[in-house]
Amino acid sequence: MESVEQLGINTVRVLSADAVQKANSGHPGTPMGLAPIGHVLWANTMNYNPQNPEWPNRDRFILSCGHACMLQYSFLYLTGYDLNMEDIKNFRQLHSKTAGHPEYGLLDGIEVTTGPLGQGFANGVGMGIGQQYLAARYNRPGFKLFDYTIYAICSDGDIMEGVASEAASLAGHLKLGHLIYLYDDNKITIEGDTSIAFNEDVTERFQGYGWHVQAVADGNDTEAIAAAIAIAKKETNRPSLIKVRTHIGFGSPNKVDTAAAHGSPLGKDEVRLVKENFGFDPDQSFVVADEVLNYYRGKGKAGIKKEDEWNQLYNQYKEKYPAEAAEYELYKSGKLPEGWKDNLPVFKPTEKGIATRKASGKMLNAIAAKLPMLLGGSADLAPSTDTNLNDFQSFTTENHGGRNFHFGIREHSMGSVLNGMALTKGLIPYGATFLIFSDYMRPPVRLAAIMKIRPIFIYTHDSIALGEDGTTHQPVEQLIGLRSVPNLTVIRPGDANETVQAWRVTLEHSGGPVALILTRQELPEFDQDKYAKAAGVEQGAYILSDCEKEPQLILMGSGSEVHLLLEAQEKLKQESIHARVVSFPSWELFDKQSQEYQQKVLPKNIRKRVAVEAGSPIGWGKYATDEGVVIGVSTFGESAPGNVVMKEYGISVENVIVKAKALLME
Repeated sequence: MESVEQLGINTVRVLSADAVQKANSGHPGTPMGLAPIGHVLWANTMNYNPQNPEWPNRDRFILSCGHACMLQYSFLYLTGYDLNMEDIKNFRQLHSKTAGHPEYGLLDGIEVTTGPLGQGFANGVGMGIGQQYLAARYNRPGFKLFDYTIYAICSDGDIMEGVASEAASLAGHLKLGHLIYLYDDNKITIEGDTSIAFNEDVTERFQGYGWHVQAVADGNDTEAIAAAIAIAKKETNRPSLIKVRTHIGFGSPNKVDTAAAHGSPLGKDEVRLVKENFGFDPDQSFVVADEVLNYYRGKGKAGIKKEDEWNQLYNQYKEKYPAEAAEYELYKSGKLPEGWKDNLPVFKPTEKGIATRKASGKMLNAIAAKLPMLLGGSADLAPSTDTNLNDFQSFTTENHGGRNFHFGIREHSMGSVLNGMALTKGLIPYGATFLIFSDYMRPPVRLAAIMKIRPIFIYTHDSIALGEDGTTHQPVEQLIGLRSVPNLTVIRPGDANETVQAWRVTLEHSGGPVALILTRQELPEFDQDKYAKAAGVEQGAYILSDCEKEPQLILMGSGSEVHLLLEAQEKLKQESIHARVVSFPSWELFDKQSQEYQQKVLPKNIRKRVAVEAGSPIGWGKYATDEGVVIGVSTFGESAPGNVVMKEYGISVENVIVKAKALLME
């Protein structure tokens, strides 16, 4: 007689084939091959509670090969998460919980949005860092509050993507022992056998990264898989990779071990054969035997007791360590402590001025002591991006409680790791590099915006004013590229005080990531007694300096160009030309303001407008109107001193005045 465990594994295989077939879209073969691994994880290994998917000490599961999502959906349904059979039947349909790849926030039990290969692998490293930081900060003798494991299933595609290499290297270096990754070694990708493009020894590669590596020869051997996981759990000083030889499309007589089982439905006839092969009625679909459902629901309900035990431990902890418990609960709720804004820096005008990257560094260090969950670093650029927290230690192999991160020269994985950290409730992670290298980070930036989570991306050296490093390092199209990402808020402050306020807005922001765009070069500080207060950054754009009479035109811009507008305003005033200066640090924030406020800043009757920004002019037309002009940079830069390059490209007071006068003469 077939055991309920084997019947359960085969049920997941058939459910996956049925759902993909009904949708006429999807990837049936991988979940069919992975079903035994999924069974071991959900039935015998992971700590989770479907009744409370946010239990802080639950184990995390990441399906890095997100195309195999029917595996995850099947087990979430079987174990009792908020998912029913109609949801399974609606796989890949409009407004369904069961999207074509797992989406965070759409369905309980999905810890992270995956699909772009390699991202989930790297997100798990961030989650591992988050677990270690929470443990270092809050665990006490006899109180292992945060002792969860991050499990991930990754595919050949994940292993091939460069972001996984970066993240694996970092995880091995940091000895993140709470990571257990199961590598689905099915030797098939869309184009065929992996040997056409991939023949490296993955075992040796990960051993070289400092991982503990095991191999399971038969992906259907649940006892061997469970034994390997047990060994991996005992290895607490290294992340673990378990290479499991599986067979894509297992149970499909004609498509097992072929690319035909990867990215397309098996076909009605083949699905019938699969069902017959596993002893299912070929004329019925989406069938789950009562004994299978009861078995897995029992596994899910066991999590209630596990959480109850943890809650008792936490209550004891709370009595003994009330301050620590209160701090954790505050940050887990997404709130910030009272008084964190009491000592924000205020910058007075100086002769030299200050670069906004340096003002950002001063702001970080002014608030760091009051925000212990604020932690981050850079891609080997802390001295250049001014992101080091001077009074705090580094997060290292020996010290998982440090707050300064050294991501190494790994921008792509830095973004993905930040996402994993941001998915750890309570943490406020940031990462920095030059704006030009935001190109290396676009996939995780996009995914953060999709998930509406809040890592903080700091990008310095923000324009052609970078100067001598030349074309390769001078960003032009990066600003508009970032602004085009839905749910990403881009803020480019114009001076030190705006930078302080940009940080305030960033830390109080929710609903998506924030990108802070900062200068390398010094900028004059706007006199807060003469001009409007920098708190106007919160509205995205504000009237920095108005004129005594009705404005004839509006001068607007962001970042390092705003001070040029103030100078131009003064010179135009000498010629009896009345101009309003609008500082415009964030399109996204301004677009969220009321029509009344937008009309106040940019009245419809003042159509003569000059927009200035040392980057691509694309997009500024929305604010400059068809009667205005945009001064920007439409070509790549050149190697020369920054002020020389800026003037050469028309980013100057003189050119602003010329364009303004020309508008008024039209």
